[in-house]
Amino acid sequence: MLAIVCPGQGSQTPGFLTPWTESPGAAELLASLSETTGLDLATLGTEADEETIKDTAHAQPLIVAAGVLSASALSLPDVNPDRVIVAGHSVGEITAAHIAGVLSAEDAGSLVRVRATEMATAAAAEPTGMAAVLGGDQDEVVDALTTYGLTPANVNGAGQIVAAGTASALQALTSDPPAKARVVPLKVAGAFHTEHMAPAVPAVAEHVAGLSPADPRLPLLSNREGAVVDSGADALNRIVEQVTRPVRWDACMRTLVERGVTGVLELLPGGTLTGLAKRGMRGTATLAVKTPEDLDAAAAFIAEHTA
Repeated sequence: MLAIVCPGQGSQTPGFLTPWTESPGAAELLASLSETTGLDLATLGTEADEETIKDTAHAQPLIVAAGVLSASALSLPDVNPDRVIVAGHSVGEITAAHIAGVLSAEDAGSLVRVRATEMATAAAAEPTGMAAVLGGDQDEVVDALTTYGLTPANVNGAGQIVAAGTASALQALTSDPPAKARVVPLKVAGAFHTEHMAPAVPAVAEHVAGLSPADPRLPLLSNREGAVVDSGADALNRIVEQVTRPVRWDACMRTLVERGVTGVLELLPGGTLTGLAKRGMRGTATLAVKTPEDLDAAAAFIAEHTA
């Protein structure tokens, strides 16, 4: 059984699309998604500096486009639905919804454009951010976040909780971390998956209401509690709610284990979720797609775990 997972914001790095520019069909697909998102995605993924692609309005469309690009290169919509399960982390849920057949590439692009723009606007209202809390006792970590007025926005499993809130509260947490834990600031520009993002919800909900989603062709997990989503409408409603709700990636990984997943394939820009799987799904094979040179190994990995 194969899990196809799609990373979220913070997985991007400067120039990560550079090796993909000569891949067959990549230029055309990026041009199409650039038109849909209103951004020059090829330039953002090859020439832009870290600060530019950290900007939420740029990062989210870039990450979804990268996932769609790598999924297309691997012909993922054609995989055996009885041997595959799909999940995405945060904005990666939009990529996952596309792979599962809920959204076309164009609709995925238009949705992430609205989500990114509105969340960037919400983030600009006051200085906020996110930081990974690594290690420590989970209950003690959550108690510490509550003490500082922070939200456990991503419960990622494998000893990682992402705190979100005001910049001053994050600085206080960094200065006084929970016992046996360390705090690592993330390359994001807002307190995502918290009430700080509430101003973004109405526009995202209005856009979703104008889409015509299909029901998932592949089993699709939700960040809400790791459950399989049966309808396209429900999948999109959950994506709207996810703007202010925590991401429970720990629950998604539990579901993958319960369903007998033997291999985790992470799409571009890969590395973050396979790192979590190595610690939270011990013994499960992993492969992260980073460059076109990974495609042959990824195709073999797909064949192995869907046989």
